[in-house]
Amino acid sequence: MDAIKPKKIALLWSIYWFMVVIGGIIIYKAGDIIFLKGEEYRLHARETTLKLGEVEAVRGNIMSADGNVLATTVPIFDIRMDVASPNIPAALFKEKLDSLANSLARVFPSKSANQWKSDLREARKKRSRYFLLKRNVDYATLKEVKKMPILRLGPNRGGLILVQKNIRRMPYGMLARRTIGYFNAEQDLYVGLEGAYNEFLKGINGKMWMQRISGGEWIPVLGDQITQPVNGKDIITTLDIKLQDVAERSLLEQLEANDAAQGCAVVMEVKTGDIKAIANLSKSPEGGYEERYNYALAESIEPGSTFKLISLVAAMDESRLKLTDSIPYQASVVWANALMKDDHALNKKYITLKEAFAHSSNVATSLFVNKVFGKKPRKFSDKLYEMGIGKPLGIEIPGEGKPFVRKSDDPRWSKTTLPYMSIGYEVKVTPLQILTFYNAIVNKGRMMKPRFVKEIREGEQAVKILEPEVLVSSVCSEETALKAMEMMQAVVEKGTARGAFTGAPYSVAGKTGTAQIAVGGRYNKSNYNASFVGYFPADDPHYTIMVVISNPQKGKIYGGAVAAPVFRAIADRIYATSLGVKDEIPKIAQTVDLHMDDSLVGLSDLSVKGWLPDLAHAFEFIEGEKTSTQVSEGWAEVFMKNGRPSIQSISLPRNKVPDVRGMTARDATYLLEACGLRVSLNGRGRVKDQSLPAGTPVSKGADVRLTLSCSL
Repeated sequence: MDAIKPKKIALLWSIYWFMVVIGGIIIYKAGDIIFLKGEEYRLHARETTLKLGEVEAVRGNIMSADGNVLATTVPIFDIRMDVASPNIPAALFKEKLDSLANSLARVFPSKSANQWKSDLREARKKRSRYFLLKRNVDYATLKEVKKMPILRLGPNRGGLILVQKNIRRMPYGMLARRTIGYFNAEQDLYVGLEGAYNEFLKGINGKMWMQRISGGEWIPVLGDQITQPVNGKDIITTLDIKLQDVAERSLLEQLEANDAAQGCAVVMEVKTGDIKAIANLSKSPEGGYEERYNYALAESIEPGSTFKLISLVAAMDESRLKLTDSIPYQASVVWANALMKDDHALNKKYITLKEAFAHSSNVATSLFVNKVFGKKPRKFSDKLYEMGIGKPLGIEIPGEGKPFVRKSDDPRWSKTTLPYMSIGYEVKVTPLQILTFYNAIVNKGRMMKPRFVKEIREGEQAVKILEPEVLVSSVCSEETALKAMEMMQAVVEKGTARGAFTGAPYSVAGKTGTAQIAVGGRYNKSNYNASFVGYFPADDPHYTIMVVISNPQKGKIYGGAVAAPVFRAIADRIYATSLGVKDEIPKIAQTVDLHMDDSLVGLSDLSVKGWLPDLAHAFEFIEGEKTSTQVSEGWAEVFMKNGRPSIQSISLPRNKVPDVRGMTARDATYLLEACGLRVSLNGRGRVKDQSLPAGTPVSKGADVRLTLSCSL
């Protein structure tokens, strides 16, 4: 026994020291974890269960000049539920499960109430903390969800989890879509104004912690947002939504009528270069037309006869050429074995410079230009570049087509280059670049950069004003500009656009163009671009307009027949609503023009409707005294009572077509479009008749035609 005892003691000591060593190792490792590697392990744990996620900023709006939203960000939500939340007692869940399932089935009928009940019960059983109720829910539907049993208690007590996403909406659909822009998912970038002003629009995303849950999904950690997002700024464009609408509708009508491949129409304000409307429509594979390509901005084409103004301006500015200078007329000419002909031979022995332009004579134009530049072709190409032709406009929207204007030292310059360049071949420019030059001529030689955006706003505060920008201070002398304008007037009065504007209550000046399109390097008699570019009113220019229609297939190919009608439709609308009968009444002649019926001859039958402050102003002028009617904002009617005019406020019915007879075209158009109707006008002056009778229930998007007191 005594011999065994020391052995037991030795074994116990061995076990003791072994335990001491093991304990030491454990203590060392624990200390190492806590004090030396603890932060590393804690960081690793956080990285596997927590991460920083982004809170998307709300992208800024794109607005029209007249205050309409062209593009906006709309929030949508993925709605989830923390079904196993410890803050939802079992008794409450059991009590409210049926009513919650019924509510979900009513709002989200893709599942029956029984299915919802079964799914919720199963999710509770599996302790689901992130159960999906519905994806991509709009705000109106979300408000309904927030009223449902249990969920109405909110995120903490009701388990409601909202994941907000933002989507971009264009309230006016395809209107100016290519210019306004959108996100191109294939190239992962924004195009149009969305891309040009992305730095202002996008805002700054916020940061918040996200937690990984079972199943590998990441959910936001409530109340643990690190930085709030900063929403994007709004941009205010120069576009007028009503002009944009009439430009697209008019262009579409002509494209369809001529079965054309594509077309564009651009409206520019003379003094500022503001783009008031820009429409681009191309035939889709399905056969309709849509905004797929910014033809006006991006496509460099041989312009044909619209380039003749540029060539002749260069010639007049370089020499002493006068509009009355003449040369013997010939219908054809050979330039270095290349035959050039006029499309329509003229019955003339001599032709003046002004007549050559008015009748779009290829031969005479090339001869006049050759007379000035034939021995010094370098002067011609240099002059074009001095006038801003051959250089990009540098507009902010990406994708501007690069102009091509051959220089005289180009190895491919030949004896045919100068004469054919003078009539718009062997040169390429975009429709917008052509329009910008014409606008400069009308603006006394001052070339304005096309402006698409005039202001950047944060809330109601302007943070940046984009002033009109001058590209070329003087493309030519003022004398040359006046000559060019006189030539353009001759085109409409007795030239190739004669008849296109017959009966218009405003004057127009411009130039037609019909250019053959080279296909496979060769010209043919089947492919043409028909164009018209000009300005109005000719005696007081406010706007320049460019219209190009590509490949018309129904027999008409000339700019005066194919493109000019689009110009006129746009000009009619501008004149009737902006430049025609204005608030500046008080002219007796205008008062007489207020008659409802052309057969009426006396003021005793006068009945006029309009904006009350305007009518009160006219009343003061006619009567020499103030009206007794209280002048506030609203609509009113002036009528004759006992031989004297009287004013009376009128009320307009809700959701019914108002009676706009007797109103100005502008007031009537404003009122009807506010009801959601599409307005077309015939004539000028006050409204004499309306195609939709007063009192008819309003159908959004329906067409209403207004006949005005003076026919066009």
